[in-house]
Amino acid sequence: MDLSAKVERVEQWLFSSQKGLGRVMQWVHRVARVLFAVIRDVLNGNLTLHAMGLVYTTMLSVVPLLALSFSVLKAMGVHNQLTPLLYSFFEPMGPQGVDIADNVLSFVDNIKVGVLGSLGLILLIYTVISLVQKIERSFNYIWRVPQLRSIGQRFSNYLSVIMVGPLLMASAIGVTATIMNSSVVHEAMQIEPFGFLIASASKLMPFVLIIAAFTFVYLFMPNTKVRFKSALVGGVVGGITWQMTGVLFASFVVSSAQYEAVYSGFAVGIVLLIWLYICWLILLLGSSIAYYDQNFNRISRSYELKVSAEVSERLALAIMEEVSRRYDQSEEPITQLQLEELLPVPPVLTREVSDKLLRQSILIVAGGSGDALVPGTSLDKISVLSVLKAVRSDEEGLVDRLKLNVGLSKFQSSVDHVLESQFKDITLQKLVRQQS
Repeated sequence: MDLSAKVERVEQWLFSSQKGLGRVMQWVHRVARVLFAVIRDVLNGNLTLHAMGLVYTTMLSVVPLLALSFSVLKAMGVHNQLTPLLYSFFEPMGPQGVDIADNVLSFVDNIKVGVLGSLGLILLIYTVISLVQKIERSFNYIWRVPQLRSIGQRFSNYLSVIMVGPLLMASAIGVTATIMNSSVVHEAMQIEPFGFLIASASKLMPFVLIIAAFTFVYLFMPNTKVRFKSALVGGVVGGITWQMTGVLFASFVVSSAQYEAVYSGFAVGIVLLIWLYICWLILLLGSSIAYYDQNFNRISRSYELKVSAEVSERLALAIMEEVSRRYDQSEEPITQLQLEELLPVPPVLTREVSDKLLRQSILIVAGGSGDALVPGTSLDKISVLSVLKAVRSDEEGLVDRLKLNVGLSKFQSSVDHVLESQFKDITLQKLVRQQS
């Protein structure tokens, strides 16, 4: 059997139903399908491009970001608790990493946020927000979210995380250190097996902190609803991979003295770029795992699906039927995430069609979180024809460029006339109540 036939058999198994499989085989099947999707995305190249772009943005924005965060921590008197985290981040680079951390901290200390002035402070905040916006765009690509947060949400959400996030982490580190240094814990460590358990917990604490940080990023950064379980799965895989990669990268740096011979004084910069790229790639891969864990049943053979006009029209009608039925019966509106889980197609297709209906004002968003979908007007004023026209609309204005001859123009006009005569009087209200 040749290689292509083997690959085809593996793909058939990956995308076969899980019915009839045991619990262990279901887990193996799930892990294998998620790994297939993640590896496919990496080979596609877009994830690596996003990681490279984030490396460039990080080099430009890391000092302003740390300056803004450390200014809040200095006001609270707890900035020294986060300094070891910065050193641990550069630790895999060996002695050169310590020098880089020292230089970064000296840059941060030299920036006096209070004396920058209004313009300087605005530029500083803009630089930091640009970095976080770049991160959100990369996460939105993974989660198939076409839109960034609004400008108001960016300022409020980004700055709250930049200001409050480091403070919460410093508080967690301080509370952990206080507990570990308490007399009760010291006395408990003299008694077995409590001593072994406490010692093991202290060694696992760095893993717990990095997993918690990764999980928080996966929950917050995408502009969509992420389940905690899926974010935790991505956080565990990403956090453990990051820690293990740090050990491997440290041994690589130690054993690669030839880099200094080739690149001379640029060797430190080259190694730093490689380490930043690896860190961002791991973070994005963890988010990809979280996405596919949450949307396991929607994993397809290819990343980009070629959808026909027929599928788009049927999907639009299915979306409007579900939204209208709930609205007509005064039920709780359906959210975008619930809609993606309900319809048996990949979530990216559901979101594309719903976004088109939103742009045409057939749908509008509602609810406290702004993620619920309701009709744009009363159901007796929305016809099936308007839904079909919305999903078939030429938003790029390309139709006017297609000049048809007289015969084809008449044919196209007759098709449009048939659609209008058949469906203009069928409203969503009539359709929903007939089905009820």
